[in-house]
Amino acid sequence: MAAMSYIGIDLGTSSVKAVLVDNQQRLLASATAELSLHRPQPLWSEQDPADWVSATLAALGRLRDADLPAFRACRGIGLSGQMHGAVLLDDADQPLRPCILWNDGRSAAECAELEAAEPASRAITGNIAMPGFTAPKLAWVRRHEPEIFRRTRKVLLPKAYLRLFLTGETIEEMSDASGTLWLDVGARDWSDRMLAATELDRSQMPALVEGSQPAGRMRAELSRELGFDAPPLFAGGAGDNAAGAIGLGAIEPSDCFLSLGTSGVLWRTTERFEPRAERAVHAFCHAVPDRWHQMSVHLSAAASLRWWAGIVGSDEAALLAPLAGRADRPSPTLFTPYLSGERTPHNDPQMLGSFTRLAHETDREAMTQAVMEGVAFAFRDGKLALEGAGAAIDRALVIGGGSRSDLWLSILANVLGIPLERHADGDHGAAFGAARLARLACTGEPVRDICGKPAGEARRFDPDPDHVSAYDRHYLIWQQAARDSQGLR
Repeated sequence: MAAMSYIGIDLGTSSVKAVLVDNQQRLLASATAELSLHRPQPLWSEQDPADWVSATLAALGRLRDADLPAFRACRGIGLSGQMHGAVLLDDADQPLRPCILWNDGRSAAECAELEAAEPASRAITGNIAMPGFTAPKLAWVRRHEPEIFRRTRKVLLPKAYLRLFLTGETIEEMSDASGTLWLDVGARDWSDRMLAATELDRSQMPALVEGSQPAGRMRAELSRELGFDAPPLFAGGAGDNAAGAIGLGAIEPSDCFLSLGTSGVLWRTTERFEPRAERAVHAFCHAVPDRWHQMSVHLSAAASLRWWAGIVGSDEAALLAPLAGRADRPSPTLFTPYLSGERTPHNDPQMLGSFTRLAHETDREAMTQAVMEGVAFAFRDGKLALEGAGAAIDRALVIGGGSRSDLWLSILANVLGIPLERHADGDHGAAFGAARLARLACTGEPVRDICGKPAGEARRFDPDPDHVSAYDRHYLIWQQAARDSQGLR
């Protein structure tokens, strides 16, 4: 095969990341451009889609400025993106309002109304209607911004809007579409019944493809501006977690990984559609054909530590330094990480975060450790919910910005009671997975040939039996704090 290169673009919540990968799947260059998030009212979370475009062009410009021939020769681009966001477009494909994001909690009332309007909702979609999903956001807009709803001609997810700018095409893929509540997840097709429940129809939805299939080509004039030899082909791509799974090679049934990013995810690949909505476990399509997955989702994971760093006027590295990379015992302080409510297993956007068990001797280090442990306990809730939906989880790979902390992974291993593995090659996460999908779209190679597990030696974090016992006891105490955090707004 002739020398080829591929780009993966991950449209996250806090940044856009782009990576350039060669034919041997080696990372040649990477670039990041930051994003800001707006919270104009309690429970609201929004971004301006124009900021995604600017950040993406900036990240691609930085890759180009590395002056690598592989950039100019790039054959394909894959997109990964934050899920569930609602981008409402008029008949000229212009956004009618800021995007309502995945961690927005304003549409709780609309969730109940949606399930009442379509009693088969959970069977069709595999999920409880939650404010994070896209369909309840449109129901909220219909009620509170009726003129905008009336003018809405297309509804796109964040990465689909980015694709529209880059290619001129309105196309989405199965993994991201699964998080809208408009997809029949088992059939991998839009559900006319779910669309009707929000007074929408197929004409307002993008076309559907698999994540490894072709999905548009870069506009010729933009390709010239960016410096490509020829317009790259785009893959369908993936929602951020499915892209992370592709990057880790989590494509076989029972493959598991833990993502410690802004939000937190515990993922398990399945060979069929296996909904278990009663515990707020998500059941979605994977980004490759004939695969699905289950997830527990936690809305404030690394975001909790970032919030705490902002409160005390520090950065995260400075916060963790006094802890010296180890926790000999659980912090006497407790933290519940419900800064944006919670999904699994509570499905409660009204939950609030809290510190409890404070005393005169409580210091910043104890509270910092409590934040990390609170996130780990939330993951334990999610693990139990997932195991109620299938076999026990006995190990997991880890990705996400928070996974760079040895201390946090040690805490997680002890709280979850399973070994965790961090690969250096897994650090590129969703963007690397998107680049793999770009290659599949261009070449048509078998998925298993390209989506292998990370190469190289892994750093393994094993649970310590004494610490596991201590955290087992602490988890029982923390659960009461979690119960006390429900429905507080």
